[in-house]
Amino acid sequence: MQSVYNDIRNWVRAHAQDYILEYFRLLTDRRKAAHSAHLERISAHAFHYYHAPPHPNEISAAQAQLKRGIDEDWQASVQRYPEVLEYFYSLVDLTLPSDDDAKVKDPPLSALNGGARKAGRRGAGGSPTILSGPSLGRRTPPPLEPPPPTAPPPAASFYGPPFG
Repeated sequence: MQSVYNDIRNWVRAHAQDYILEYFRLLTDRRKAAHSAHLERISAHAFHYYHAPPHPNEISAAQAQLKRGIDEDWQASVQRYPEVLEYFYSLVDLTLPSDDDAKVKDPPLSALNGGARKAGRRGAGGSPTILSGPSLGRRTPPPLEPPPPTAPPPAASFYGPPFG
């Protein structure tokens, strides 16, 4: 029975980790897209007003903001781990037949009834178990709506707008 518990634990852990990593990837993809748009705005602003590339401090500040945001995304993903584990554990269904069941009262064992019934049981498909059922395929829950990414800081130029 311990091996069944280990199999369940491994199955739940693998699916939960896959889901958390996929959720993190989703959050970081969104954040990287917002970062790219922010860098484009910084560059456009600098070229429009100063006919020069953005100041290196602006670029490094945007990169630091991206790194902080990715760290926040990872923290948000990991904090959901207990909830995701609970979800996947709730999918596990371990049922045992009752003591009155015919399969329990009259098992097809060769020591009690001869070898004829044992071969018949092997051929029967029966209901799927936890270890052989179709539920072992990787399945992730539908993605929950992640929190909207924080907006990058306003594109305040290092040099400021021209006076005129």
